[in-house]
Amino acid sequence: MFFRPKTYSARYPQWMVGRPLLYMSSALASLGDAMFGYGQGSIAAAQVQPSFIHRMFGKEVTMAQIQAGQTGVDPFIQAITVACLNLTALLASFIAAYLCDLLGRRMSVRIGGVMYFIAALIQVFAPNLGTLIAGRCIQGLGVGILSMTVPILQCEIAPAHARGLFVSIEYICLNIGYAVSAWVGYGFFFAMPSEISWRGPYIVQAAIALVLIFWTFFLPETPRWLAQNGFQKEALITLADLHGAGNVSDPKILATYAEIVAAVEFEAHMGQASWRQLFTQYTRRCVVGITCQMFAQLNGINAILYFLPSNLTRAGFTISRSLLYSGACALVYCSGTIPAMFLIDKFGRRAFLLFGSLALAASLSIVGGLQYYADSLPLGSARVSAADAIFFGVCLYLFFFGATWGPGPWLLGAEIFPLRARAKGMSLSTGTNWLFNFIIAFITPPLFNAINAGYYFVLVGFCIISVVVVWFIYPETAHHTLEDLGEVFGDKVMDDEGPAREQAERSANAIQRERSGLPVITDSEVTLQPSMSTTPAAKDEASIVMKERSSVVTIASDA
Repeated sequence: MFFRPKTYSARYPQWMVGRPLLYMSSALASLGDAMFGYGQGSIAAAQVQPSFIHRMFGKEVTMAQIQAGQTGVDPFIQAITVACLNLTALLASFIAAYLCDLLGRRMSVRIGGVMYFIAALIQVFAPNLGTLIAGRCIQGLGVGILSMTVPILQCEIAPAHARGLFVSIEYICLNIGYAVSAWVGYGFFFAMPSEISWRGPYIVQAAIALVLIFWTFFLPETPRWLAQNGFQKEALITLADLHGAGNVSDPKILATYAEIVAAVEFEAHMGQASWRQLFTQYTRRCVVGITCQMFAQLNGINAILYFLPSNLTRAGFTISRSLLYSGACALVYCSGTIPAMFLIDKFGRRAFLLFGSLALAASLSIVGGLQYYADSLPLGSARVSAADAIFFGVCLYLFFFGATWGPGPWLLGAEIFPLRARAKGMSLSTGTNWLFNFIIAFITPPLFNAINAGYYFVLVGFCIISVVVVWFIYPETAHHTLEDLGEVFGDKVMDDEGPAREQAERSANAIQRERSGLPVITDSEVTLQPSMSTTPAAKDEASIVMKERSSVVTIASDA
């Protein structure tokens, strides 16, 4: 196609090759998620500031009125202000499926970062609610692109045994973004009554976006996308730079490369999966991809995060104390991701999600019961002890969510679909996230207004339902390569899939034996070898590739 890249240039310096490149690529690409987390906290902190309420909603309110929940702001207008981002993120997540396949993973990240930067500037200078909503809608486009692309990038550069670790790095960056916004919001709060108290956090948001945009000019493309788009030599070199310290003759690198090329050839023969094939051929994968993101929202996370300062104010804290405790909650939220980073690959996705659903149900029950008790007490010092207990319950909830249903759905959505359907499958999963994110953000203010603490028990019900769904539907995907998951899910085999897979295996065998200096065997003898010796012929070919590389890699090839 016209926009498809004709050349590929990797601009990272040679001193980064190996683990530094791998981990920096993972962490800095995750700034995209950090910006989403930051955006969650920014709008949450702004909603309890008199200057923001006056500028955006035209209401003159005091701190006491905000604490009592008597701002006079229509809860549906408040809901639209928060939830508009999720609608455009939903749209962008489907557009990103085509951007990601056509332009590549790193270009999609760059486009998302640029849109985020533009949105931040609009919100910094927003004179009224309409402009703020426009800025949040543009921000939603950036968030949708990044939330779809970054998990795919993470899974495609991660070693098979550490995909959980890499997506957990992404999710902890999201949580760190929320934590930074909570503390930035708390710091700027003391600039009141100046409007910089709520405009200031958007300046920080613009700075973070600039860092991400800059890094995309050094970020390597994923080996799988390169191989799929005709850059086979570049795919091998990038794979070696990420996982083999630049050694293109490493037997493990060659074996992985052969497996990737085999999968690419097989899927090229089959063609890109259509949306219909996504549901008919990969039915169980679609069910998992949709429901994991659906329950991530219905289990209540954004009912808590988007309105955390408001919820703590409702519990009985002063506004300044609510903002301070929101920052403390954010740190607990970040710490929850640490167990997932080191254990989700060891114990598996199913165990984490099942335990998480039960822990979230218990935590929300504690918060809901205590909120019922607090609502029966008069405003003021009488509520402080109940508010402290509610704060503890919210911390429990955020820790368990950060460890389980936080990173789990993003990991599953990115890893469960085959390469020919990965972008569409991930966009379907991400789109589900944004659809239910919008629903939760939109219904939370009016439902809190209507049933108060009862809303927490609605969320408890969804946590229990998620236990049943995971138990009966979700297979275990840990300890498998991305190319092995078809057998795990028991995909329906299409009529022409058998010959295509045989041809792919012949190609993989030819690549491995050619690089090992062995003669290519006949069709009847085709097998995929798990490893190979590094023969002089393979070393010679690898040395030719290495001679083509300068201290700063610059590669150009026809598509």
